[in-house]
Amino acid sequence: MAIYESGEDYLETILVLHKRNDIVRSIDVASELGFSKPSVSRAMSILKKAGYIYMDEKGHITLSDAGQIAAENIYERHTNISQFLMEILGVSEENALKDACRIEHDLSNETYRKICEALVNK
Repeated sequence: MAIYESGEDYLETILVLHKRNDIVRSIDVASELGFSKPSVSRAMSILKKAGYIYMDEKGHITLSDAGQIAAENIYERHTNISQFLMEILGVSEENALKDACRIEHDLSNETYRKICEALVNK
């Protein structure tokens, strides 16, 4: 099943929160993203139905194998784009992180590969 930008953002946030806290709940995702609990609950239901996450009886969220792969891919794109903006273009960290969030979903694979090449060859 295809995953859209908002789903990628949720998966990336779950990954980051899991690295930070080990246990992730919907309320943690809502707090991290500044979204309402009902919005996050709906998104978690969609991601669960699509097979990207699991939720246990306590409401703890874990990524499925497919969810882990998708989350790691988008997190890697975010990290590399942020790094490119800061190190190659000299963009401030604050702006690079915000801009990377916007860019990571729409960037072509070709452009992303060129960004990675530029980072390697800097």
